[in-house]
Amino acid sequence: MRILIAEDESIIRMGLKSMLQEMDHKVYAAADGREALRLARQHSPDLAILDIKMPHTNGLQVAETLARTQPMPILLLTAFSQRELVDIATELPIQGYLVKPIQPQELSAAIAVASKRFAESQALESEKLKLEEKLAARKIIDRAKGKLMVEGLSEETAYRFLQKQARDHNQTLKETAEAVLKS
Repeated sequence: MRILIAEDESIIRMGLKSMLQEMDHKVYAAADGREALRLARQHSPDLAILDIKMPHTNGLQVAETLARTQPMPILLLTAFSQRELVDIATELPIQGYLVKPIQPQELSAAIAVASKRFAESQALESEKLKLEEKLAARKIIDRAKGKLMVEGLSEETAYRFLQKQARDHNQTLKETAEAVLKS
């Protein structure tokens, strides 16, 4: 994987980079949030590990920006397990929260879980969008059927009419329904 790490403490940053490279990951390391965002735009990483407390742009802000502009699995890393930081983190679209110091096994497991949870959430979001589109199409088709029923057709006849028109004009049922509503 291509992994972006953002950590302002150079010793920790180098340790993380070394751990990840030993796991055969390509690593892009940033010393602050601004650099992390620049590296993310430049390299399109597969996952980000962000320290919460960094100068300029903190890890929470970077996580929020990445989630909005370049969705990817995000792990937050901190030396602080303060309740208020955890509460803020739970409101962000992140996949994990790690407390320093971190061991290679913990890091490897967190990356695997984060990647899997992110893929699942992306699949659910995609399915949600498809269902919303189907529902919107269904509503248009029902409105078109209603218009045809006002003109004297039964519901079944109106639906079959829409189906036949769609086939005859090589259109989707939704496109045909929209045309009926416009006429």
